[in-house]
Amino acid sequence: MPGTGQRGVRRGSWRIAGDLPASFRYAAQGLGYSFVSQRNFRIHVIIGLVVFGLGTWLQLDLIRMAVLVLTVAAVLVLELLNTAIEAVVDLAIGRRYHPLARIAKDCAAASVLVAAISSLLIALFLLLPPLLLRLGL
Repeated sequence: MPGTGQRGVRRGSWRIAGDLPASFRYAAQGLGYSFVSQRNFRIHVIIGLVVFGLGTWLQLDLIRMAVLVLTVAAVLVLELLNTAIEAVVDLAIGRRYHPLARIAKDCAAASVLVAAISSLLIALFLLLPPLLLRLGL
């Protein structure tokens, strides 16, 4: 029966994941869409890779590397949520302006900004001391 959540049921232009592999495919499509269409997502991915490379080069212990993974992941997750919120708001209001739509989009973007600033500070705390030692400064 359509609309009951059975495997492969289509509702409008989207599908309900009927199994675990389909769920992973949809998630991968979301990551792919964000990477291709969102400049800031790409920037955060590249910065994250640089941070992981630097942490590996500096031979950070596993706990410090885990903290870096969590902070980079938090920024990426919030960037994905920001993209989703913007898409839903745009879908809901179309081309019309509404002050609540602006608030939703601004707050979603602010969440990414707060996470990015926090992530930067954490990276500095974890990477700067061993980097200065490695450089002999």
